[in-house]
Amino acid sequence: MVAVVDKEKCTGCETCVDVCPTAAISMNNEKAVVDADTCVDCETCVDECPSEAIHME
Repeated sequence: MVAVVDKEKCTGCETCVDVCPTAAISMNNEKAVVDADTCVDCETCVDECPSEAIHME
């Protein structure tokens, strides 16, 4: 499993960047991007995203 960002829903608020314990999320063109190799499937970003733009696949 890995966190996946829905670019349509992402508002670029950076909440996920701030809460990710492994720094697996960065911003690119004002949208969140997840590094699958660094993501540890903790789902913290899914729980904290105010626009519900992140899900696990």
